[in-house]
Amino acid sequence: MADWFSRYRMAALAAVLSLTVSSPSYSIEPVFEVRERSVAEILSPGQLPIGFYTFEPDEYWADPRDSYWLKFSNWVLRQERLHGQKIQSVGQWADRTLSGSAQSLPNNESYLRIGFATESEYGDPAQFEPEARFRLDIPTTERKLRLVIESESEDLIPLGERQRDRQLTEPERSDTEATGALRYLTQIGDAINFSNDVGVRLRLPPDAFWRATAEKRWRLDDKWILNAQQRFYYFHQDGWGERTWIGVGRPVGNDWYFRSSSELEWVHNDKEFVSAQIFSMRKRMNNRLIVTPRLGVLGESKPSWRTTSAFGDLTFRYRLHSNWLYAELIPALEFPREESFKDRASVVFRVEMFFSGIIEDDRL
Repeated sequence: MADWFSRYRMAALAAVLSLTVSSPSYSIEPVFEVRERSVAEILSPGQLPIGFYTFEPDEYWADPRDSYWLKFSNWVLRQERLHGQKIQSVGQWADRTLSGSAQSLPNNESYLRIGFATESEYGDPAQFEPEARFRLDIPTTERKLRLVIESESEDLIPLGERQRDRQLTEPERSDTEATGALRYLTQIGDAINFSNDVGVRLRLPPDAFWRATAEKRWRLDDKWILNAQQRFYYFHQDGWGERTWIGVGRPVGNDWYFRSSSELEWVHNDKEFVSAQIFSMRKRMNNRLIVTPRLGVLGESKPSWRTTSAFGDLTFRYRLHSNWLYAELIPALEFPREESFKDRASVVFRVEMFFSGIIEDDRL
């Protein structure tokens, strides 16, 4: 009897184990332990994006050092918090007022860009010069019509100066006065962007102008990209002109990007063509620094085609804070014809603050 009971118990146990293992409906489910992360852990320096902090990882928990630079940087940060939104709000207010709508479009590109720059040349000490530029871009609810007010007109800036703009400080730039224009946007076909501007230079007496710009982009293959722009313009006091710009570029390995650009412009006052050929490379070294070396040659057609200047520069552009405070260091070497192509070296240091909503897609 005892042997029979023992055999019965073993058979029952085997049946239970068989059902547990072979039948999915009776299998033992695995147990997972869910651990909730604390807010402090989620917001710890090691978890946040690399661009969130302006200091190195080993400085995360260091005590701040009281210094003149710290006081100045804190003042700069406070100014952006106080005035950055105000600049954007001006554009949105003007957008709503002129369009008669209670809503403003989100792609407003108004900005105020201020800073200071210093340039040092052979034998000349560095002198700090303030700089300021602005744009009031009002994309009214008529999406094809904009009101654009800018601190300067690039059509009136000489080609050589425009190509070397970042090498120059404010006293070396041409004064073109602010302009205001109504801009009508449309497309020719499926890919050519076309704009028509009618406006005035904001001075006394006012100088009316008109300009038309057509732009197109082609992808030649999986690497080469071609961009072209054609512009015609007429200023009542300066006459008419035209600009043709063509640029090609492609990645060349190791995160470098190569670009070649050619520009031809007609100068009505001098009755001549001027030209520029620029070769540049660009590399993002990290999320704060971009390096851009360039080589350029400028020319003119009068009295005959000849070279007027050659130059080379190297731009180090560093993001100091967030996406609105930047520094630039630009050593440059120029060989102007007017000085018998004798070398003229300079170094420009610049700090800029952007009070805006949007300025460009990639400022760094």
